[in-house]
Amino acid sequence: MTLMRERMTDTLRLPLDWVPLRQQAQEYLPPDRLLLTMTYVLALVGLVMVLSASGVMAEEKHGDPTHFLKRQAVWLMLGLLVLHIVSRIDYHLWQDVSPLLIGLVLFLLVLVPFIGLKGNGAQRWLQIGVFSLQPAEIAKIGVVCYLASYLARKESRIALFLSGFCPPLFVVGLLAGLVLIQPDMGTAVVLFLLLFALLFLSGAKIGHLLAVAMLVIPIGVALIFSAEYRLKRLLSFLDPWQDYATTGFQLCQSFMALGSGGIFGVGLGESKQKLFFLPEAHTDFVLAVIGEELGLLGTAAMMGLFAMFVLRGFHIAGRAPDVFGRHLACGVTLLIGIQALINAGVVAGLLPTKGLTLPLVSYGGSSLVMTLLSIGMLLNVSRQRAPTTS
Repeated sequence: MTLMRERMTDTLRLPLDWVPLRQQAQEYLPPDRLLLTMTYVLALVGLVMVLSASGVMAEEKHGDPTHFLKRQAVWLMLGLLVLHIVSRIDYHLWQDVSPLLIGLVLFLLVLVPFIGLKGNGAQRWLQIGVFSLQPAEIAKIGVVCYLASYLARKESRIALFLSGFCPPLFVVGLLAGLVLIQPDMGTAVVLFLLLFALLFLSGAKIGHLLAVAMLVIPIGVALIFSAEYRLKRLLSFLDPWQDYATTGFQLCQSFMALGSGGIFGVGLGESKQKLFFLPEAHTDFVLAVIGEELGLLGTAAMMGLFAMFVLRGFHIAGRAPDVFGRHLACGVTLLIGIQALINAGVVAGLLPTKGLTLPLVSYGGSSLVMTLLSIGMLLNVSRQRAPTTS
């Protein structure tokens, strides 16, 4: 384990003679074109699949088969505008405003239980004019910026339990606790996985990480048994066919969709499971529709794009001009990669249902815009990479 961490850290370590870009040149370099291209491809595929997965339901509920497509397209245009603006903002700004961002996130999360909108048994949204905002999505960005800033300042002390290891644990734990109240266990899990991954890469002691994991796991088990719906989700995950008509229905329909697709799929727009069989077909389980319509090859191509995205993100982190940029790039990359992996695991029945969307692909305005904003940060880090010399 130690050897693996050393190798991962070495790939992200800055050369000894690396000088921050602001001391080398006044102009930014072009953004990483490969990462930008993959972002556009994933987002455009998402538009197509949202139309395919939601058309019949949108026609039935709203009288317009393109209802969800139009809304997603508006959010995508807004998100891409945000991406290109943020990609031109010096990423060091996020280090300066990270305390304010965490304060804003705390304020919004505290408001949710009192004035938040309710839907599907949860209270996760705030109404702002004609728009609804999900503070948990902002919390993900806030945690990335906070951890990157903290580790840039305290990385040399991260091996010390009280003064180095515990402060970020407390902050992220507080945010995760507020998210759990909504309830949104999936986002809380993502926040803790992100925390553990960045602490691991920063040199935290394995013993400290294991000790916290041994504390968090029993708490997670207690939370599952404290809520009947969570316990039913766990039992249906272990054997979905035992209660096919109720708790196991969604997962069984996902299995049917993936199995029906075979290798090449039944064809774009030809999914049968989206015809009111598969709940949340255009959000959490859009990957199941992709598997049915585009088959194993289409699903593998989709996950391959995410894998390439993660590899490219770590490549950008390895060429960041300073420690904060390295941690920021790692945080954004891990955030998107963790969510994609969990979503795929849920759809394939490898993980209990978490209610997490597939980044850039699933329907959802807050998730899409915040994801594109974070990618804008990553692109700005790539613009400030040290120029290569011949």
